[in-house]
Amino acid sequence: MKISVLGGGAWGSTLAQYLYKNHHTVSLWEFDKSRLNHLKKNRYPVFFPHVKLSKQVYLTSNLSEIIKDAHILLLTVPSQSMRTTVKEIYKYTNKNQIFIIASKGIEIKTGEPLSKIVKEELKTNNVVVLSGPSFAIEVAKGFPTAIVAAGQEKISKVIQKCFSSQNLRIYTNTDIIGVETGGALKNIIAIACGIARGMGLGDNSLAAIVTRGLVEIALLGVKLGAKKETFSGLSGLGDMVMTSFSKNSRNESFGELIGKGLKTNIAIKKIGMTVEGVYTTQAVIKLAGKLKIEMPITNEVYKIILKGKNPKKAISTLMMRNVKPE
Repeated sequence: MKISVLGGGAWGSTLAQYLYKNHHTVSLWEFDKSRLNHLKKNRYPVFFPHVKLSKQVYLTSNLSEIIKDAHILLLTVPSQSMRTTVKEIYKYTNKNQIFIIASKGIEIKTGEPLSKIVKEELKTNNVVVLSGPSFAIEVAKGFPTAIVAAGQEKISKVIQKCFSSQNLRIYTNTDIIGVETGGALKNIIAIACGIARGMGLGDNSLAAIVTRGLVEIALLGVKLGAKKETFSGLSGLGDMVMTSFSKNSRNESFGELIGKGLKTNIAIKKIGMTVEGVYTTQAVIKLAGKLKIEMPITNEVYKIILKGKNPKKAISTLMMRNVKPE
């Protein structure tokens, strides 16, 4: 198949090379000219030397030349750039194309999940969300990985066949909202775990954050129309455990810097790549208020990273909440 990947960061480049090795014809679009030049010269993204792009992967900043003839468009741009990107490609698309969302997040301005944005702007239902526990560095190294393709069953099976290999196992799921919500909100909980680790707290604290964090994610997801059982799967519990406990996680690493006393803007600069959890936290706080859902961990993460609350006071706030049954 002809596949065009939009977004030349770590994940986009890793998937582009993976799909090339999986016998597809692959093009990779990067908006930023300096980053595109780096890709062309070095065949790997800025800050991510772990993947080496084949010279057969076509690199460009011209959308029109790689959109029209593509069978599949793989979207890996940052969540807050998704609407702008899909608006720009709409005039080049056709009704037979499949659109895969491999980014994780929620639009701050509207509170809308990325799948809704893509469906609205491209006027199509041929949308699949690709999510689950999958660090780019480990996929690039060929480590066995399992993820989920969520969407209409017929289309999800096409993606399952297209992506599957001995190193990457794809499961299908029709609960696109559940898969997408789990993939986006786990970054908030990963930041919380990072903050706790940066403060020097132990395993008891981390286990409590992950367990209660999963409850928060499921509450919001079900309210949005997701199935509760989805959050026990790869895109829920699986992705959250991986992202919350691994040093490969930029969200956990960001949180750890905050827990050690760094300010948010300094911590983001130190990470050097997009920290999606920061934007997702802003979006979810607005969404939870609108839906009247109580999300205490998310609320304290928001206050720490965006309002400057002392993490020790945030922990105290969480621990001294009114007692209740589990």
